[in-house]
Amino acid sequence: MSFLDRVFAHLPPIPVRSFTFASWNHDRRPTDEGVGVMPVAGVDPEKLVACVLDVEAYPANLKGVSQVRVAERGEGFVRYWQHIHMPVLGDMQMQLLLRDHGERDGWRVVAWEQDDAATAALDPRKGVRTAYNVGAWLVREGHVAYALSSAPRREDVGRLKFAALTRGADAAASKMVQANIEAIVAWSRRR
Repeated sequence: MSFLDRVFAHLPPIPVRSFTFASWNHDRRPTDEGVGVMPVAGVDPEKLVACVLDVEAYPANLKGVSQVRVAERGEGFVRYWQHIHMPVLGDMQMQLLLRDHGERDGWRVVAWEQDDAATAALDPRKGVRTAYNVGAWLVREGHVAYALSSAPRREDVGRLKFAALTRGADAAASKMVQANIEAIVAWSRRR
């Protein structure tokens, strides 16, 4: 079962009245996968998808994203390097492939997966590399959902930092997902 299949299996019935979050473990990974769904009146699915695909504008619009470099862009996809700064915890980096998946079950879907070879080749002195990083944005009339799962490479961090970036991330996931939904909705409304 793919990440998107698992996300759709865990989506709550629509409509939701308030932010709703679900998480589950997959393949005994150190972090859970999770999805949050928020009711958003007047959301424009195409404007929101345009924001998601505009990776070069992430640093100016999404908290924590400090740098983005596009390696390749084509019809419905973009391959890019992303650098994230997290206060106290430091910097993380990864190479991702973001794809527009069109519509599925009434949702407009844009999802990413990590380019494992390109991420492994990054210089760990410039930020902790991720071991895995998958995610998705889903939008439909009146609702926005955000799903993700990621973890640092064990060899890039010590034991305590690994715990903070895995167990700590799971504990904070719901609030982080909600904040990201709010940020992308606000950005889409400024477009």
